[in-house]
Amino acid sequence: MAYIPLVLVLVIVAWFVTAYNKLVRFRNQIKNAWHQIDVQLKRRYDLIPNLVEVVKDYMAYEQETLTKVIEARGAALSAKGPAAQAKAEGLLTETLKSLFAVVEKYPELKANQNVASLQEELTGTENKISFARQFYNDSVMTYNNAIQSIPTNFIASFFNFAQEAYFEIEPESRAVPKASLR
Repeated sequence: MAYIPLVLVLVIVAWFVTAYNKLVRFRNQIKNAWHQIDVQLKRRYDLIPNLVEVVKDYMAYEQETLTKVIEARGAALSAKGPAAQAKAEGLLTETLKSLFAVVEKYPELKANQNVASLQEELTGTENKISFARQFYNDSVMTYNNAIQSIPTNFIASFFNFAQEAYFEIEPESRAVPKASLR
């Protein structure tokens, strides 16, 4: 009978340690997921100047498009946190779409092997970024669920585990593009 309180205390301490460690593990997973997005974005940012350099000689009359791409890249590089990064990335994606649309107007540029290779690399990188964002948001959901669920929410509030923000796209990016065959 004297061992029952001791066993009960040990069970509570074991649960507490396990729950705390789970929250730490989830928080670290979010940090790792964010760093994976960073790695892919860095790759994207490194490819953009190469693409601009290759196309600028062909696109003498399209300097405004190139300037917008470079400015959007700069804004994305300096963005901090999921909300600011998502907004900057949305703008960069739109400017890249504009650049690729302009490239379509120049047959000799479209046929250029360097441009094709860079476009292919950017497309592959965009896919990797999408997967990294999905992993990040899944990690945020798991963590936020853990800190909001009973009984781990008591540990989370005691040790100041705060909710994390999702990587969400801007509302403007949700608009469906209009296709016209005229």
